[in-house]
Amino acid sequence: MNVAAHSWRSGPTTDQMTRVSQTSTFIVRNDPDHRSANGAFISVAARRSFAKPATPSSTVPTTASKTFSTPPLSAPPASSPSASEKAKRDWPESVRHYVQRAFATENNVPGISRQEMETKLKQVISNSAESNTLLTVDWAKVPLPQQMILDEHAKPAQFLANPPWGNGVAPLSLQETNIRGTDKSSKKRKSYELESTQNGQEKIPPWRVANAQNVFENRISHPEKRQRNEVAGKGSSKSHHNMANRKKRFEDGQPGYLSQQPFASNTVPTPPPEVDQGPVIGRSQDLEKKYFRLTSAPNPDTVRPLAVLERTLELLKKKWKKENNYSYICDQFKSLRQDLTVQHIKTEFTVSVYEIHARIALEKGDLGEYNQCQTQLRALYSQHLGGHPEEFKAYRILYFIHTCNRTDMNDVLADLTPAEKKDPAVKHALEARSVLALGNYHRFFYLYLETPHMGAYLMDMFVARERLAALSNICISYKPDVKLRFVTEELGFESDDEAARFICDHGGQSFLDEREEGEVRLLTGKALKFFETAKNAAFKRVDIKGQI
Repeated sequence: MNVAAHSWRSGPTTDQMTRVSQTSTFIVRNDPDHRSANGAFISVAARRSFAKPATPSSTVPTTASKTFSTPPLSAPPASSPSASEKAKRDWPESVRHYVQRAFATENNVPGISRQEMETKLKQVISNSAESNTLLTVDWAKVPLPQQMILDEHAKPAQFLANPPWGNGVAPLSLQETNIRGTDKSSKKRKSYELESTQNGQEKIPPWRVANAQNVFENRISHPEKRQRNEVAGKGSSKSHHNMANRKKRFEDGQPGYLSQQPFASNTVPTPPPEVDQGPVIGRSQDLEKKYFRLTSAPNPDTVRPLAVLERTLELLKKKWKKENNYSYICDQFKSLRQDLTVQHIKTEFTVSVYEIHARIALEKGDLGEYNQCQTQLRALYSQHLGGHPEEFKAYRILYFIHTCNRTDMNDVLADLTPAEKKDPAVKHALEARSVLALGNYHRFFYLYLETPHMGAYLMDMFVARERLAALSNICISYKPDVKLRFVTEELGFESDDEAARFICDHGGQSFLDEREEGEVRLLTGKALKFFETAKNAAFKRVDIKGQI
């Protein structure tokens, strides 16, 4: 095997040389003078122009298997280039070794892709070929493409670390950079305005020649002189004008309060802010007082002390039993609660006031006021001030049944103690929740008629929708009709007239059939779809005004 064949076999792979030859193309020719002894490999010549080369007998394939096709020995070449042209197209051995080292695995550099390295390699070989220095360059000493790329990446950082304008001068500090980099035409005040020259005189910028006195110093030690200069129009500027207007606005503020003057001397003491002196002690002896929302500190002359409030509560209870005027009673109770709040009175009397107001609000269906009272009662009960916490715990459970608030319902059930679960009111509310979850309307309406305390007022708020749901279930279970008396007994109505009125109020009068004997029957077979629609509509409308 001759030297050319041996160097090609031990040199770069076909894929490597094909990529490099995108700029300098390797053309394989069938040259008898340079054919190896076994006739399997031939030398490589460089393509120097875009002209169509002479037809070769075979080319080097670029397959992944890296195999080479053997040209037929009997086919002579179409043309034979001259010796000088062939010498120019032969790649020197040193260039082949350089390419081999570039693609060697041990020379791979992390962060440099293969494509980037190949592009740099093409550029190096093409530049050398164009300058006819392929034979003169010592390729063993030429840096690899990877090293050239690293050097190019390191140049910007090195340039910033050692700038050409440095000339060995120490770098400036941040303050010196700000001072030296300031444009002479800038009108912003800088730190050097306060510095003095070597002669002990102040360095005055050109835009402040009219006022040689330092304005910043005026703010600290010469407020009177600065104010006189502003009145005289000396040294005024837009910022000084704005500051004067702001000062005047503060001086024209609320009466009775000293505004902070931003330009006053440090020797002038600033009045301390008002400190809360504690609860108000009322001095009013009026038993009745209209409710007004507070917009300022309460006046003790209009606040009633605890002894007067106790007499006011007795008066309101008598008036409620006698007149039953909810608008008046609600206004008076809100005023009573306000006087308790501003005086920080939290006793058993306070609990009694909120409980009575909550019961009256339930009786009149005012959920907004009821929830306000219920919220305060929860805080008061946590302080163990007395009252009836079990009763209002039961109201709370029934209220969450009304609003279908399962999240808060779970919180209430988790907070119940074993002793509270034994209370009759709480036990009744828990059973009502259970039977509704099971769909047992027969037991639910029995509980409705046996509600303790004032829980029936809360159940009145959702009993109508539960009756519609029960009518839907009755229409599914009993066909083709049922007696109206059966509906009255199952749904907790007081009479047949009340049951018929309920059905007619919801538009179901066409499903009531009066027979010859005077018996009224509900046509359940025809009314199923109607009551199912009415039930779905009722459960979509839940009034949660003032919900806790």
